[in-house]
Amino acid sequence: MAQVAGVATKTVVNRLTAPTAAGLQASIGSIVIRESIELPQIGQSQIIGQKVAFEIAEKSPGVKYPVAYVYCEKLTNSLTEKFRRFSGKALMVVEIRISQDRMEELERKLQFYVEAVMNVLEQNRGDLGSGLFFGGEYQVEFGPVKHGGKNFIQIARVLFELDVSVS
Repeated sequence: MAQVAGVATKTVVNRLTAPTAAGLQASIGSIVIRESIELPQIGQSQIIGQKVAFEIAEKSPGVKYPVAYVYCEKLTNSLTEKFRRFSGKALMVVEIRISQDRMEELERKLQFYVEAVMNVLEQNRGDLGSGLFFGGEYQVEFGPVKHGGKNFIQIARVLFELDVSVS
C-alpha cells in the first residue's frame, strides 16, 4: 500500500515540475503575464514530495518561499476491480505555502499560485500512467494568515483523488 502512495506522489511531482507548458512554472508565468504582477516562481527544488508541518519545515535550513508540498493524504482500497492488489482511490494534496514580511497581497498571491496548480491539474486529466487516473475534480482549502516564515505565512491545500488500479 505504501508503494501506491509513493508512486502517486512521485507522479504528481513529475507533472508539476514538467518543463513543458503543462508544468507549474509555465502556468505561473502565464498568470504573471496576464495579470501584469510580480510573482516569484516555484522552482523544481521548491516542489517537495513530502508531508511536513510548517513549524518543522521552518526549522530546517534552506526553506525558500513559495514552496509546494505534494503528498498522499489517504488511500482507500475499495476493490472496485476484483483480483487486483489495489483498486481504489488515493487522496492527493498539493499544499502551497507562501510567506512575506507584510500581510498585504499575501492572500491574493496565494490565490494565483492555487490557480496555477489548478491549471496544471486541468491539463493533466486522464491516464497518468502507472495505474493512476485523474478524473478532473479537485477542491481547495485556504488557511488563515499566521505568524511564521518571513513574518507572515499562509497555506492553501488543493485536494484531488486519483483512481488507482494496480495488479
